[in-house]
Amino acid sequence: MIDHTGIAVSDPKKSREFYEKALAPIGYKVLAEIPLEFTGGKVVLGLGEAPKPDFWLAEGKPNEPRIHVCFRTDARSKIDEFHKAAIAAGGKDNGPPGIRAHYHKNYYAAFVHDPDGHNVEVVCHDEA
Repeated sequence: MIDHTGIAVSDPKKSREFYEKALAPIGYKVLAEIPLEFTGGKVVLGLGEAPKPDFWLAEGKPNEPRIHVCFRTDARSKIDEFHKAAIAAGGKDNGPPGIRAHYHKNYYAAFVHDPDGHNVEVVCHDEA
């Protein structure tokens, strides 16, 4: 079981704004900001659902190749909301909401590139 993961972002302010808006439909928000004296002066933010963050943004050179990260949710409607919110927040469409039957018959997902080009996915494995 994965406890947490993260990505490097070039502009933490821009990425924070993107992720706060894009992931709000699935209940994610910034839960932690590590003090700069512990990070060498770099912005480090933890997002997730209370009580603890499980997705971290760290100021730095974006990962190469860009990272693919996927968030699971319990409702297809939240994926539709994620995609709309992510595009409105400046994300680039990388696959609109829909069934990806080549994974399995109920794989409903949407994909968006974040400001640094990381591939962000939200998926629901349940029927309707």
